[in-house]
Amino acid sequence: METAKRPFGWPLLVALTNGRTRITDDRLAFAVRGKVALVTGSSYGIGEATAKRLARAGATVLLLARTAAQLEVVAEEIRADGGKAFVYPANLADPAAVEEVVAKVLAEHGHVDVLVSNAGKSIRRSVADSYQRFHDIERTNAVNYLGPAKLVLELLPSMRDRGSGHIVNVSTAGVRTPPMARWSAYLASKSAFDMWLRCVSQEVRDDGVTTSTVYMGLVHTRMSSPTPLLNSLPGLSPEQAADQVCAAVAGKPHNITPPLVRPADALGNLFRVPTDRLFEQYYRLSNRPRKEDR
Repeated sequence: METAKRPFGWPLLVALTNGRTRITDDRLAFAVRGKVALVTGSSYGIGEATAKRLARAGATVLLLARTAAQLEVVAEEIRADGGKAFVYPANLADPAAVEEVVAKVLAEHGHVDVLVSNAGKSIRRSVADSYQRFHDIERTNAVNYLGPAKLVLELLPSMRDRGSGHIVNVSTAGVRTPPMARWSAYLASKSAFDMWLRCVSQEVRDDGVTTSTVYMGLVHTRMSSPTPLLNSLPGLSPEQAADQVCAAVAGKPHNITPPLVRPADALGNLFRVPTDRLFEQYYRLSNRPRKEDR
């Protein structure tokens, strides 16, 4: 949606539905200057914007994603701006690759102070279109749950031995709101890692390792652009989303959640049956063929 066509009060609607947590450059620099920060999914979107912001604040940024060429582009832009960036191409869906890249990171940098678990795979597909596509569920879980969990498991021993470390999970507000049709594979995988990390955090806090979860609202990125409905909804830019991630890095809150998500979470649990029925009705209406398709 073009800025000129946005209705009055659009920025407020964006803030209410997606949050607008901000952090000053000085506060971020105080928190991360001289620290080593590993950011997954840092070739584009939220991860790229987060890595650049952390580097400007004085962190040594380790860029992890599958595409080496694009990571080099991001790294060169960071270096040109006076920051420190190192490239680590790896496929999080491959456990052996995760082990190899963490071993290399620790050998070259000694430790990781901050892990920003941002990499994710989005998928919006009805179950009727998934009968012969079980691999969609496997791939989504590999990127959104199993890969991030493996990465945390590889880094935790070093963090616990040092008595220091912070893990930021860039999750989705959909984990906290009533479930919606067509998002089953995506929301299930994000919910799995969210719950896994929350359980793990109870075991490692006494060792100096803390966690934060950013229940991110809609962000207009390459990942969301293929879904036409999302393009018309109020959302954040990658830079605005990175602001929330950096606030979690510096402030180490338990979670960052958009304002309207908390009541939606409470009401969804309190009125679970009517909420499910409401979304069932929405699915039926949205699934009707258009006249021009008949």
